[in-house]
Amino acid sequence: MLALATLHSVFVNERPLGEALDATPRAKIEARDIGFARAIAMTVLRRLGQIDAVLANFLREPLPVRSGPAEIILRMAAAEMLFLNVAPHAAVSSAVELANGDSRARHFKGLINAVARRVATEGQSMLTSLDAERLNTPSWAWDAWSKAYGEVTARAIAAAHLSEPPLDITAKAEAKAWAERLEAELLPTGTLRRKAGGRIEDLPGYGDGAWWIQDAGSTLPALLLGDVRGRSVIDLCAAPGGKTAQLAAAGASVIAVDHAAERLERLRENLRRLKLEAWTETADVADWRPATLADAVLLDAPCTATGTARRHPDVLWRKDASDVLAQAQIQNRLIAAAARMARPGGLLVYCVCSLAQEEGEGVVGAFLESNPDFERCPIAPVELGGEAQFITPLGDLRTLPCHWPERGGIDGFYAARLRRKA
Repeated sequence: MLALATLHSVFVNERPLGEALDATPRAKIEARDIGFARAIAMTVLRRLGQIDAVLANFLREPLPVRSGPAEIILRMAAAEMLFLNVAPHAAVSSAVELANGDSRARHFKGLINAVARRVATEGQSMLTSLDAERLNTPSWAWDAWSKAYGEVTARAIAAAHLSEPPLDITAKAEAKAWAERLEAELLPTGTLRRKAGGRIEDLPGYGDGAWWIQDAGSTLPALLLGDVRGRSVIDLCAAPGGKTAQLAAAGASVIAVDHAAERLERLRENLRRLKLEAWTETADVADWRPATLADAVLLDAPCTATGTARRHPDVLWRKDASDVLAQAQIQNRLIAAAARMARPGGLLVYCVCSLAQEEGEGVVGAFLESNPDFERCPIAPVELGGEAQFITPLGDLRTLPCHWPERGGIDGFYAARLRRKA
């Protein structure tokens, strides 16, 4: 029921997967069952194209709206049998039971039973002939990535989305020592990486506030500010606070601004656990102004978040090309506001976790054209642990999910470092 409720919230209510998982009632549900429900939901969304292609072979026509959650129930059963190694009898039985529990799907339980059984016997053989990367990527995203990066890279990005990503950790200090304690790999950029699994709260150092969870790609924009010890830094659109924590741990005097009060409270909770300090402001970044101009401003602008599809596979199915253009308009407004917060000679780092160039290179290019008092400060490989592959020809940051394939990939991020001329 937990997986069904979560997926219904994503598909029908268009709610982000993370919010759907958090909002679904879990009273009296064991941690093991919660983990399995999450695995089902993630697999359905990560392999949706393949699952629907297999199911289409056994359905004469799409299920009608009056069938309620019947389609989701079939997708769950297919995910369990095709990708999660659940015994067919258990998956089929669970699907029929879920259908019985819904007044609409109940009338289709015979069809659900028959289709699920055929998936059990014939589904695996069908998978081998399917183009997994192409099917599991919506056309709007595939076309955009192919145009921006070439079809070979687009396919590599899509392939990276099909695997569960590892767990990335940022240590407050003594990264090498914590890598040993956590049995993690110390990446060239300073992130600790270990295999995903188990309760995060049970790992050494969590309760003591020694580290926090943050994808390796997400840590890179803050590094572009250099040594921030004793400097004033404004972190815009800051929640849930990974970059704020980075800056505070590095000795900066940080003002964290976000319009969402609940998300900002989560940032404060994270800082309390980590025993770090930052001033917080609940405000619209476009309208808020600091009392004094800052040495540096970091704008992690709201975006389509397509670069995080390894961890949030729902984003590709909840977004389309119109969302890219809509976000770019917002980003243009926010970067103009952020620029007014940096002192002469100060730095502005603009970043997004989007693979769309319209949200990254396009926004920065338009900003520089209309703001001659700012200039681009190209990034050097040494600032990113020697990873020259992360740097564009113009000197900006651009990570792709297919980077570091031997290490488990990295979230897609774009960032540009700009300086306000003195």
